[in-house]
Order: sequence, then C-alpha cells, then structure tokens
Amino acid sequence: MYLIDTDVISELRKDTRVNSNVLRFFENADENDHALYLSVITIGELRRGVEIIRYRKDIMQAKRLETWLKTILTEYQEYILEFGHEEAQVWGRLRVPHPENALDKQIAAIALTHDLTIVTRNIDHFSKLGVSVINPFI
Repeated sequence: MYLIDTDVISELRKDTRVNSNVLRFFENADENDHALYLSVITIGELRRGVEIIRYRKDIMQAKRLETWLKTILTEYQEYILEFGHEEAQVWGRLRVPHPENALDKQIAAIALTHDLTIVTRNIDHFSKLGVSVINPFI
C-alpha cells in the first residue's frame, strides 16, 4: 500500500506531459489492486496551490485547479488519511533529529503509523526517517 506525495499526484495533471514512469506506476497499482492513499497534508498543499493562483488573480487557472482538486477529493474520498494523535506523537519524535521539512515529517508520520510506502520524488526528505520510499519518476 502506498501514500502518494503531493509532487506525484500533481504530476497527473500534466496530461500529455506527464512523466511516463509516474503514469506507469499508477497503471501498475491499478492493475495489481494496490491501495493508493493521500494524506490530509497533501490535500492542504493542493488547496494552498489553488489559493496561490487565485491570489495572483489568475482566475481561469484557479478554476481549473479547483475542478481538479474536487475530482481528487471525490476519487480519493475513502483513501484520505488523517493526522491524529498517534501521528502527532510520531511527528514530534521525527522532528528532533531532523527539524527541516515539517510537512514532510507529518506525511512520514502518517506513512509510519499505517505501514505505507511513500511515493515521492523528494527521497531526501524521507530517507533518514525509517519509512519506505520509492521514486516513481525514475
């Protein structure tokens, strides 16, 4: 089972420009019935992206991103993992030796408490945390 990081789910928006290896990862996961999860942290990062575009007054792009985000929320509604008490405890422990990338530490805490592999391009953000990680871009 996999926890999809923000950079990977965002790659799917690229239509014809999507990285072929990322596309292959999703196709293989589907063919093999592998569960794919998102975290509430990723949902927040995606929302932030929409709001940044809206704040810049690019209304058309903000609407496109809003529609895409709603699609993601619908498709993954039963596969969005919360950040609760247990994850907060793990996150606090992860931050002591490695205080950088606080949001990625929250994603790592979710993956660790659910025994998931993180799917991300940002391998370095997770490599010292004891969580399984794969980079579908390569």
